Amino acid sequence: MSKFFVGISLLAALVVGVAACNRDPSAGGSRDASEPVKAMKASIALARSGDFAGLIKNMLPPAEFERVRSEWNSRTNLDKPTDAERARFADAMSRLTAPDAVETLFKDVEPDIRQFDAQYQQQMPTIVAMGKTYVRGLVQQSQGLSPGEKQQAGQVIETLSQWIEKTRFTDPAKVRQVIGILSDTARKLDLKTLDEAQALTFEQSSPKLKIALDGIKQVLEVYDFSIDATLDSMTVEPITIDADTARLKISYSLLGTPLTSETEMVRIEDRWYGKDTIEKIKERAATSAAAKPPVLTPENG
Repeated sequence: MSKFFVGISLLAALVVGVAACNRDPSAGGSRDASEPVKAMKASIALARSGDFAGLIKNMLPPAEFERVRSEWNSRTNLDKPTDAERARFADAMSRLTAPDAVETLFKDVEPDIRQFDAQYQQQMPTIVAMGKTYVRGLVQQSQGLSPGEKQQAGQVIETLSQWIEKTRFTDPAKVRQVIGILSDTARKLDLKTLDEAQALTFEQSSPKLKIALDGIKQVLEVYDFSIDATLDSMTVEPITIDADTARLKISYSLLGTPLTSETEMVRIEDRWYGKDTIEKIKERAATSAAAKPPVLTPENG
């Protein structure tokens, strides 16, 4: 359960913290104070529509986007799957897409959910409290978060922990519904082998990721958690804006709880990007440059 809690927390953090670059074409080359707000609203809209390729393109400067796209397509950082991984993937997809998938898979998991109810359901408050403490510890130990960001993360963690504690994930009717969603999602993905999945280009992967995200959304909605409702509730207001930097306030509702977050953006060549994104790109470039061996010339070697 703690792993599930961490996963949902990261998902919420992704939804809340998404940052993008997108200049309004009507704005021309002017330094309109509304441009960073428009950029953030554009990123929220892309996240809402599930346009992963568009979102990544908006998040990154053109040269960095092309590097990511090229690296994805060349698979330079991807390990080849083992035979065991191939077999597990093929088996899972075969079972999920079988004509009787829902009934067969529900029969497989029914003993487990009944056992969980019998052994752990009464302990859920304790389990959730342990998970909450663990995730909060990770947040507090993070060197990359400011005190304000840690406080905001704590609010998200508290809201999610309350949802997890009151939700019975092992309800048989809901489990059957979730299996149906997973089966339908697997059919739409139409990927029979792991090699086929890993061979997808950047452009081919985007619609597949949208299918997967839509499936995740539907699963969460079974348990009364709507990602779309959270995104739809978001409003963006400027806190401070000057020629090249901006701090924005994002207000939203998560599971009925009103929350706020702040994000910083920077302007580069008349386009706005998340400040954290740009800093990470600079750190990566510096690390990559330091790792390169010196070029030998007649003068130095």
